[in-house]
Amino acid sequence: MKQTDIQSFATSQLTLLDHELQAELAETQLLTSTHAPTVLQRAGLALLNLTLSSQRTGFGGKTLLELGLDPAVGGGDLPEHGLRTGDICAVAEQPKGAERKKERESMEERGCSGVVTRVQREAVTVALDKDEVEVPRGKLWLVKLANSATSKRLTHTMTTLQLLPPASHTPLTQVLFGHSSPIPPSPSDLQSAVSTWHDPSLNSTQQAAIRFALASENVALIHGPPGTGKTHTLIELILQFLDRGQRVLVCGPSNISVDNIVERLSHHRIPGGGGGGGGGGGGMVRLGHPARLLPSVLRYSLDVLSKSCEAAGIVADVRAEMDGKQSLLRKARGGRERRAVYGELRELRREYRVREGRVVGDLVRGARVVLCTLHGAGGFHLKGEKFDVVIFDEASQALEAQCWIPVLASGAPKLVLAGDHLQLPPTIKSLNTKQPKSVKKAPDADEVANGVSKLSTNDDKPNSTLTRPKEDPLTLETTLFDRLLALHGNTIKRMLTTQYRMHDSIMAFPSAALYENKLLAAESVKSRLLTDLPYPVQDTEDTREPVVFWDTQGDDFAEKAEDEEGATGAKGKGSILAESKVNEHEAAIVRFHVGRLVAAGVREEDIAVVTPYNGQLALLAQTLKERFPGLELGSIDGFQGREKEAVVVSLVRSNAEREVGFLGERRRLNGQYPWSAASANNFGDPNGYGLVLLADTSVVCG
Repeated sequence: MKQTDIQSFATSQLTLLDHELQAELAETQLLTSTHAPTVLQRAGLALLNLTLSSQRTGFGGKTLLELGLDPAVGGGDLPEHGLRTGDICAVAEQPKGAERKKERESMEERGCSGVVTRVQREAVTVALDKDEVEVPRGKLWLVKLANSATSKRLTHTMTTLQLLPPASHTPLTQVLFGHSSPIPPSPSDLQSAVSTWHDPSLNSTQQAAIRFALASENVALIHGPPGTGKTHTLIELILQFLDRGQRVLVCGPSNISVDNIVERLSHHRIPGGGGGGGGGGGGMVRLGHPARLLPSVLRYSLDVLSKSCEAAGIVADVRAEMDGKQSLLRKARGGRERRAVYGELRELRREYRVREGRVVGDLVRGARVVLCTLHGAGGFHLKGEKFDVVIFDEASQALEAQCWIPVLASGAPKLVLAGDHLQLPPTIKSLNTKQPKSVKKAPDADEVANGVSKLSTNDDKPNSTLTRPKEDPLTLETTLFDRLLALHGNTIKRMLTTQYRMHDSIMAFPSAALYENKLLAAESVKSRLLTDLPYPVQDTEDTREPVVFWDTQGDDFAEKAEDEEGATGAKGKGSILAESKVNEHEAAIVRFHVGRLVAAGVREEDIAVVTPYNGQLALLAQTLKERFPGLELGSIDGFQGREKEAVVVSLVRSNAEREVGFLGERRRLNGQYPWSAASANNFGDPNGYGLVLLADTSVVCG
């Protein structure tokens, strides 16, 4: 690929980002205005019959609303839903009858918007965007909205890059756009890059990748296929940078990707940087709302650190006073009384933010390692902060515009990207081309859940959003990882090749199909079976085979739309969102096979059943949950970040047209399979000893 004009690139990205935002806004508006609330809840886009359980002050002075199920409808645990921490949502009075459509079309105006900060079995907590809003009363509902805040930050970042004068282009920026070539490290530089390893168990390809990243002047790529210990490698790399006295900013596209690194780093002593004031804070700080973080990393969050430092007492007193005012606000009867309380709250918030800002500033300045999401790097906490190196984890799943947020914010001269460009690309809702006027149809639930929208393309081609326009190879799906590989080739990349996750037979297909047969199974997992689990498991035909294929080809196993007559997983008719796919005979085989695994001694909690389709998931839940309460069920996207000893996959699709839907693009197919869905949390504790695939081979292989 030739060098890229920076201004033209940024201009193109701004156009693509605007198309993406418009597609997301159109999808959200179309869904909420044309479908009943119960259908939206079934599709994972809403929660109904809620009441306000509590109202309090959270980090940053934000008002937090805790919403639980209305006792009038039974109370208790919330129904199954798709709302997740970080989702933008609206809280409003639940619509009734003929007013329903009008209410849904003005959700943001008539309700209050915010961010989901905590999801529990019995409650959801939302942090409101604005301080002084009238919280709806009575029966409420929560509806997922398009994330315009993220779009604004991406647009701001690309605008900054677009307006950046050539004199301000750093050596790193010039390399990232091909205006200069990266200087490859010499053999002597590679050899002297590390004198002592913190982890002597690293294999040769992991060590080579670390040496290369340390010795490279501007940019290095670490290619980590599933199970090869990419995060394990990054931990050693971070420690090596710290040994050199360098300050490190670590980012990822999601909170879970960042938290995995924080967990691993927490086992090592990170010295503080002496950043002044009463901050105190230690050498590692995790930016981000504490409700979005794993419990195991909370002690490194700004919220917790700011409460344990010397200046925390005064901040806590102000926060307690604000909570008292929140309680008075709910009891206030007249408008005058409310206005008075709002005025007092306004002054308290101002004082709180000033004092909290001083404490937080001291903590961040004193940190040698700062960790946050790519989006979070654009927040005020890092304004004016400088770093020696920026590391991106899961870089191949991030929009390039996201990656430029920390690059521009940090001023770092060096960038290390770790990821796998052969797995899931970023989720894109637009085709980045002109939209056909004839398209009026809303997406179905599975396309919403898997980030594949048909609003910008032809309705009869479920995977056509993954087709790149011929006239412009750089779409939003082209990641920085992709572009740098095309620009500079493998000279800037090192690949990890030893995988510790799965049996050699499970590994064989992805290795041959995607990784040029370069993957090698570590001895510890190469031949391990379910019979090798650390508890008694009988030697049967179901436990001695690492991979089992059930070919469901034939009329008896045809897929059905969820609302089609005879499809028992159906949740309702007449709605596009209800038209998910089910395969009842596949579900019967799943139940049969799970029963045999459990009978052989495999524990229910060590088995997962996953499927790409929400309709099939609902059907499987009906047939499996009562009989096997310890079993984990989930969509394949939802299972990412989890791992089990035995995984049963129901691919559902079986039709005469041989259509495989949104799994048709090979990177998405690779990302959807269980060998790439396990967590990095248990490196060295391999999984994947049993894999069962149920599929119509004429569809998958035809």
